[in-house]
Amino acid sequence: MKSTKLALLIGTALVASATLAFAQEKGGVINVATVGEPPTLDPMASTADLVGIVSQHIFETLYTFDKDWKPTPLLAAALPEISADGKTYTIKLRSGVKFHDGTDLDSKDVVASLERWTKVASRGKQTATTISGIEAIDPLTVKISLTTPYAPLVSLLAFNNSAAIVLPSEKQAEPMTDFVGTGPYQLKERKADQYIQLTRYDAYKSPEGEANGYGGVRHQYADEIRFVPVPDPNTRVEAAVSGQYDYVDSLPVESFERVKGSSASEPVMLQPFGWPVFVLNSGNGMTKNLDLRKAIRASLSMEDMMAAAFGTTDFYALDAALYPSQFTWRTDAGTEGAYNIADAEKAGELLKAAGYKGEPLRILTSRQYEFHYKMAQVAAEYLKLAGFTVDLQVVDWATLTQRRADPTLWDIYITHSPFLPEPALIGMMSTKAPGNWDTPARAKAVDAFNAESDSAKRVALWADVQKVIFEEVPFIKIGDFNALSAKSKSLDGVSPAPWPYFWNASIKK
Repeated sequence: MKSTKLALLIGTALVASATLAFAQEKGGVINVATVGEPPTLDPMASTADLVGIVSQHIFETLYTFDKDWKPTPLLAAALPEISADGKTYTIKLRSGVKFHDGTDLDSKDVVASLERWTKVASRGKQTATTISGIEAIDPLTVKISLTTPYAPLVSLLAFNNSAAIVLPSEKQAEPMTDFVGTGPYQLKERKADQYIQLTRYDAYKSPEGEANGYGGVRHQYADEIRFVPVPDPNTRVEAAVSGQYDYVDSLPVESFERVKGSSASEPVMLQPFGWPVFVLNSGNGMTKNLDLRKAIRASLSMEDMMAAAFGTTDFYALDAALYPSQFTWRTDAGTEGAYNIADAEKAGELLKAAGYKGEPLRILTSRQYEFHYKMAQVAAEYLKLAGFTVDLQVVDWATLTQRRADPTLWDIYITHSPFLPEPALIGMMSTKAPGNWDTPARAKAVDAFNAESDSAKRVALWADVQKVIFEEVPFIKIGDFNALSAKSKSLDGVSPAPWPYFWNASIKK
């Protein structure tokens, strides 16, 4: 991907922290208000952003992303050596890295962890189909052998979502029972619905080099980081305005002016951040029927949903394509006549073709992300106009992430995603992700895209993938949106990022 274009992505806000090289104070507690209680602290077991936000401070991956969204070493000593045929990746590890239990990280831990990842994580399962072997060559060298070239591999190993974290080889239980990582902070205490308390890990060995996005040096200025669930968005806004927390995540965008006028806090805006998405249960139940999925899409007014969710076009844009114009992945393939349709008559014809008999269409949403709920309310009315019986189920986010794992419990769930540097990172692309999109057309397009290493050819192949997505409707993009958070004016060293991180952050006393 071209770095000149990458510089314009959400990475424009992921500023290299090298500009924050002034002396920062040690000590204190960074209090972070989150949208709720994470369903787990095992980032392999969940694709929820909330899990990644917390767990990235405890666990680390072989690679991470720099400010330009390029993979950069984290636990690895360098980017992998890749064989000429693209089927062998040799990864050298940094020496002297210790787990929170005091043991040394070595290649056996990496092998065991990657094997767990291929069994537990949706993106690991997705990758497993191309892996023929993972082995330790020596104490600090791991070799991954593939059956076919797989271009997204390093990006998948770098992602903190459904993450390929490295655990001690003897602590690979599923579900996770020992939360032992190599990160700059370690888990001290978790009180459900109250807080997650992390404390500085004094034996932490940081990567070298200037801070660069999620990469480079990781300082531990704060003694503790405390993540506090604040599910109600209005409560989060008031907490931001009053300065009750050092960082408040995921605020309704209409609160921008209030936060901007606060004497205690300041807004943190990511523009463009990502896209709200309706994930359809294309592998199970009534939404397994393609005509019914097309009827859902034909019913919806993306314009009205985005206006309800974000108020003004200062904070959103209507766009069918899965990537905006700043990305090299941008293509309009498949989008014509398949976006912002809001045609009840057309939807009704598709419902008739689907043999729909009034069964309740179960929509899972949550008020913790208020824009999800607002879109769901608007969608429900348009779906009713088209002839659907709608069962709108409003639950907390942790419950939603649990229910979506059971394909018998839902037909649509509402979520969102940042724009990701590698399309293979999009969760719904995996046949193992909730929704279970698994068709011959998907396999043909996605496998060809993943097997191609030439960047220019991959751009063209991504257009083929997007075309299949619009033909088969496994999920529906609603639009592009900006994301708003807030930080205390006493909090230094925090760069705006889709998954906020607090190594390199400090509290001014």
